[in-house]
Amino acid sequence: MSKLYVVPTPIGNLEDMTLRAIRVLKEVDAILAEDTRTSGKLLKHFEIATPMQSHHMHNEHKTVDTIIRRLQSGEIFALISDAGTPAISDPGFLLTRACIQHEIDVECLPGATAFVPALVNSGLPNDKFVFEGFLPVKKGRQTRLKLLAEETRTMIFYESPHKLLKTLTHFGEYFGNDRQVSVSRELTKLFEETKRGSVEEVLSYYTVKPAKGEIVIIVDGKK
Repeated sequence: MSKLYVVPTPIGNLEDMTLRAIRVLKEVDAILAEDTRTSGKLLKHFEIATPMQSHHMHNEHKTVDTIIRRLQSGEIFALISDAGTPAISDPGFLLTRACIQHEIDVECLPGATAFVPALVNSGLPNDKFVFEGFLPVKKGRQTRLKLLAEETRTMIFYESPHKLLKTLTHFGEYFGNDRQVSVSRELTKLFEETKRGSVEEVLSYYTVKPAKGEIVIIVDGKK
């Protein structure tokens, strides 16, 4: 019976790989990987010999139809990204939607994703929140920030290290320098760090100590 498993992988610490994820990756016919080189290291560590196929943001529009045909023929696939849960700021949505449209069973396993520990670590309200992912780089950025300035729920953003100062500066301009934020980087890794404070305080900190690694920014909503 055809099926697509969506399988989270560790965002840093390999001990966060679940036993169920390992079993599924060993049992499926093929693994769709965002970067086969990166995933190859993970599979080797857990002694998973299942063949991989490249499936990333640059080819997913072209490969979806072929994958659907293979699934319809009875194959079972697993989809993984480089780190975390597929489709959360990573490829996965297009294939999942196509499977549902073709009545192919989809099962997403629970597991690692960066924004959950960052949100809990922040100390900011987490009963209601909105996940924004990456802000637009240029077009639409100002419009989005103006809209979010009125958001009362806690906001979650992903950001790259070289854009962190720019983004924090924009938060100060649109949300106010006294707005509380929490910046988590290198989650689950050796140099994991969370810096909390006002936009001004956190911006000053990372101006002196440039950030490295993957970054999650949690921003308090408007009071």
